[in-house]
Amino acid sequence: LPAPPARLPYVPHVPPVALLGKVTATTFALERPRCVFDGHADASDAVWLAVAFANASAAFRNPPFRADVPPYQQLPTARSYMTLETAAAAYSCSAPDSCSAPSPPVLRVGGDTACKDQDRQDPCNGPLPSPGPYRVKFLLMGCRGPKAETRWSEPILLRRAASPSSIEPVPARRGSAVVVIAAILASLGAVLATAVLGALGAKVWGSLCHRDLGTGSFIRRSYRTHHIPPALPQPLSPGCGCGPPGRCHSA
Repeated sequence: LPAPPARLPYVPHVPPVALLGKVTATTFALERPRCVFDGHADASDAVWLAVAFANASAAFRNPPFRADVPPYQQLPTARSYMTLETAAAAYSCSAPDSCSAPSPPVLRVGGDTACKDQDRQDPCNGPLPSPGPYRVKFLLMGCRGPKAETRWSEPILLRRAASPSSIEPVPARRGSAVVVIAAILASLGAVLATAVLGALGAKVWGSLCHRDLGTGSFIRRSYRTHHIPPALPQPLSPGCGCGPPGRCHSA
């Protein structure tokens, strides 16, 4: 009988650093098991990732050979599968740094949407069908079967898609800062509107006053043109001439 695989103390985990899409509704990221299998792996060995529902991880059995690896399509019934077959040298301490290596710095579980094709028989990395939770472990396999394995991870729960009916169109409560800002903006708007209306009113009032002054001047000027003509000289009385006083002569 082959020797049981070596138990390594490494525990797979989601990267602790901030990462876009670290956990989604169908995928999650794992930190690469760098320097974990050194001293156990040969150049021809491969590292696999076993994925199982958290309540089914204890019942998982390591496959004796590569041909016995449980595929992704059996996850709904077998409750587990294996994926992400990678050469062991890619995880060694002597492997190139992740910045220059072609492989990504993290492993994406569930990132291959082409695995939905039921005709594919090769192990693939298909989207996870439910939020889980899931447990994962890395398994080092050689030509004679499993050689080393890590511990199972802690349960990993995926995000749940929000139901459209549960989304509130308007937040029920607003923060005090938002209320204060809204009040200040409303006050500034009222002051601005008052200033604009006052300026318009002053302009209209000035225009009306200017029109009244023009009409009054015209009336007064028109009134001055209708004056009474000067009195004509009175005619001299008959029998009185223009000679010296006391002398009269006939016309």
